[in-house]
Amino acid sequence: MSLADERQTSAGADRLVDFRPGHGGSHEPAGTGAGDGIRPVGAPSGAWPKADKGAPSGGARPKLDKDASSGNDQPRPAGARPQSGGAQPRPAGARPKPDKGNSSGSARPKPGGTRPKPDGTWPKPGPKVGVAPASASSEGMGSVKKSVFFLVLVALAYFLYLVFSGELGTFVASLAGANYGWIAVAALCYVVYYLLGVTAYAIAVAGDAKSPLGILDLMSVEATGIFFSNLTPNGTGGAPAQILRLMRSGLSVGAAGALQYTRFIIYEAAEGIFAALMLIPRLGYFLDAYGNVFLVGALLFGAKVAEVAGLLLVCLLPRQVSAVGNWVLRLIHRWGWIKDERFKSWSHTVNVQVYEFSNGFKAGARNVRLMALTMVVSLVQLGFQYALPWVVLQAFGKQGDFLTCLACGSMLELLTSAIPLPGGTLGAEGGFAFLFGSMYGETLSAGYVVWRMVEYVLPVLASVPLMGLRTRNGLSLNARLRRWRARR
Repeated sequence: MSLADERQTSAGADRLVDFRPGHGGSHEPAGTGAGDGIRPVGAPSGAWPKADKGAPSGGARPKLDKDASSGNDQPRPAGARPQSGGAQPRPAGARPKPDKGNSSGSARPKPGGTRPKPDGTWPKPGPKVGVAPASASSEGMGSVKKSVFFLVLVALAYFLYLVFSGELGTFVASLAGANYGWIAVAALCYVVYYLLGVTAYAIAVAGDAKSPLGILDLMSVEATGIFFSNLTPNGTGGAPAQILRLMRSGLSVGAAGALQYTRFIIYEAAEGIFAALMLIPRLGYFLDAYGNVFLVGALLFGAKVAEVAGLLLVCLLPRQVSAVGNWVLRLIHRWGWIKDERFKSWSHTVNVQVYEFSNGFKAGARNVRLMALTMVVSLVQLGFQYALPWVVLQAFGKQGDFLTCLACGSMLELLTSAIPLPGGTLGAEGGFAFLFGSMYGETLSAGYVVWRMVEYVLPVLASVPLMGLRTRNGLSLNARLRRWRARR
């Protein structure tokens, strides 16, 4: 056989015969190589495989793709991705396929994974907010459950004390003879205390056009603080729960921290200032009535001043505080005073939370005028809380100096906040008996129960429904103020 005949035989062998059903065994050329542009007659444009580098250009065969609609093998052009269901490759610059959830048939992608409304329009994506870990929330509720169980045990122990001490009859008689109108006034005083707390938040957000917080959100935030502060040791659960509630209202992590940290520092400073304002005019009374025992109150006042000074130091000098904190942690860890897990937890506080606290306070403290106004509101708020023992005193027909009761109420709050138990339990009972025992006399047990119910138990119960408040209409406090000003 000649050389020309061999070449012709080789070329014929490379041709494919299409024996697909419906073609009658017609002999159609399937192509002579990748990239030659020849495809089976009547076949849609498919995707050809890219030729192997080592294969001759005239001898490569196309890879066959299964047409899902007809079950036929279709060749594919080079470089195209296989399409499922016999779909044609998308030309360059074509719009993307519409999402399945888009009933309008538009090719717009889904914003943030949301679904369209029934009328076919897409909702606007909401503000980006941080989400607290689920574990932190579960740990907080676990602490609350333990605190509730502990307080139930305390109430039971107090009842047993009244029974076995023989004071139960006096207790019942005192309650029966109380003036319930004054008890209602005491409850109203705490309502005013709560509303002034909401006002303190409102002052901070009313002038911020970007804040999404409405008045119902602020009421929920204040109620959340009351609930978790009263049911966690030293009130440590209040601020984190309030930050989480602010974030759920649409604030970012930084904005929520700035608002809450500023409010927290102002409130703590207000407690110290109020105590100082009360101690100055009533210092002689405390020395005469309590003698050297008053030194305990002086130490508590000094501890509050040191606490406020420490908070300001963290806010103003975070780098230096973090450096000193790390040095102390390494030292006590080397001595074996703390375990590895506690060392890691405290290291995170020193290296991360210190800077978050500082940045939050600096961001919220830019407007000095609003900070001063919030301080005044906080002082008035504390005045209504510290006046509760005096109001309850009137309910039992007893007389007492109003300013002295305010000073004793301030000292009682410093004592309860220093006790590492939910609600300052044990410190509240002992402090109330010590500071107000001479004023209440035989009605002391009943007076304490009424005061504790108004100042602690009832606020916790009332906070539960208030925590669920939400601003539903989308109008923030700032938007309402601008609308009100426009109508004037």
